[in-house]
Amino acid sequence: MKKGREFWLQVFFIVVTTALAGVLFINSYVQSVGIKRIVTVEEAPEADAILILGARVYANGHVSLMLKDRLNVGYELYQQGKAGKILLSGDHGQKHYDEVNTMKEYLRGKDLPAEDLFLDHAGFSTYESIYRARDIFQVQKLIIVTQKYHLMRALFIARELGLDAYGVAADRHIYHGVMLKNELREIAARNKDFLLAKFFQPKPTYLGEVIPISGDGRVTDDTL
Repeated sequence: MKKGREFWLQVFFIVVTTALAGVLFINSYVQSVGIKRIVTVEEAPEADAILILGARVYANGHVSLMLKDRLNVGYELYQQGKAGKILLSGDHGQKHYDEVNTMKEYLRGKDLPAEDLFLDHAGFSTYESIYRARDIFQVQKLIIVTQKYHLMRALFIARELGLDAYGVAADRHIYHGVMLKNELREIAARNKDFLLAKFFQPKPTYLGEVIPISGDGRVTDDTL
């Protein structure tokens, strides 16, 4: 009985160790692919659009510090002529929570013309935001803006979906109290999106009619 218990404990240890090694390998692989396409604002090439990925917003209409940094970097890219359109992609799945219009109002406060701001109301995940950028907004070459820990995964997904993508990291501050949790969650997210983007490529929650990024962004004000 004792030998049998020891045997199964050894098997359990081997299985857990192998699974953990696989998780860490995929995590490292996704990072290594994505980091190669991270550039500075000045190094970024011209593109069809600047994709700013959403993050937390507050009920009072303010953006979180992480999102504010993303929006400021996107604004700098726009000002330097890296792209003539900005695609704001985030969660607007409920009436009382609206990332994209909050993002738009922040940039409108910097006098960016409304016609150059496209809203993706159904960017419920990084994978869906990039998939919809390609299929709904017809973007082929883009600059993705988010924090570095997140950017590597976004760039990996973009490559797997056939997009010519570069990324600019928006790490302008130290984000106290959130980064450890975000880094740990990102390991799981990299493994999930490795499988989704490389092997399955499921359709996002919503698709819909094509809205070319070359047009007028105001048509997206109330469009999924």
